[in-house]
Amino acid sequence: MRRLATDTLVMAERNLVRLPRAPDMLMAFTIQPVMFVLLFAYVFGGAIGTPGFDYIDFLIPGMVAQQIAFGGFATALGLSEDMSKGLIDRFRSLPTARASVLMGRTFADVFTNTLSIVVLVVTGLIIGFNFDASAPEIVAGFALLLLWGYAFSWVFALIGMSVSSPEAANGAGFVLVFPITFISSAFVPVDSMPDGLRQFAQANPVSQVVDAMRALWLGAPADNHIWLAIVWCFVIIAVFAPLAVSKYRKATAH
Repeated sequence: MRRLATDTLVMAERNLVRLPRAPDMLMAFTIQPVMFVLLFAYVFGGAIGTPGFDYIDFLIPGMVAQQIAFGGFATALGLSEDMSKGLIDRFRSLPTARASVLMGRTFADVFTNTLSIVVLVVTGLIIGFNFDASAPEIVAGFALLLLWGYAFSWVFALIGMSVSSPEAANGAGFVLVFPITFISSAFVPVDSMPDGLRQFAQANPVSQVVDAMRALWLGAPADNHIWLAIVWCFVIIAVFAPLAVSKYRKATAH
C-alpha cells in the first residue's frame, strides 16, 4: 500500500506538471468557466425565471457542477494520448504499481477541479453571487463537488481507454456529458420542462448534485437531495472504476 500511494502521487505530479506546458488545457479550467458564467448570467439570465432566487444565485451551483463534470475530459484526453503514444507500455517496464497510472490520473483531477471551483465561485461573487449558509455548509458543498468530480474522472478514464484517439475521446465525452448537464436543474427549473424531459431531469444525478449544492450554499429545501447526491457519486465510482481498471488491464496485458 505504501508503494501504491507513493507511485500514485508520482503519477499525479507527472500529470499536473504537464499543465503549464499545455495552455489550452489550463484555459479549460480557468478562462472557459468564466466565459460560460458571464454568458449565462448576462445573456440568458434576464429571460429565465427562478422563483425564490436571483438567477446568478441559482446559476452558480449548476455551473460549478457542470464544469466539474466536464473536468474529467483531462483524464480521457490524457489516457488516450498516453495509450496512442505507447507511454502505457513504457510504464509497464518500470517498477511501479500498475494501478497507480489510473489512480494518479484521477487524483490529479482533484487539484484541477479545485482550481475550477475557486475560479467559478470567485467569478460568481464578483458579479453578485452570495452564500446563504454557514461555514461548515459551504465546506461541505466544496467536498461534495470534489467527490462528484472524482466520480466523473472514472467515467472519463473508461472513455479515454475505449477510443482510438484523443479527438475521439473529446467527442465521446462531450456527447455523454452535454445532454445530462443541460437536461437537469443546473440552468433552469425542471418544472419549466415538458413531460418526459421533466421526469428525466428530476431523476438525473446532475440535478441531485445541483439541488444538494443549492441546499448547502443557498438554504434551499434539502429534501433528499444531499444524501441522494452522495449515493449517486459512490454508485458512479462503484460502476465505472472497476470497468476502467478492467479496461486498463486488458490494454496492458498484451
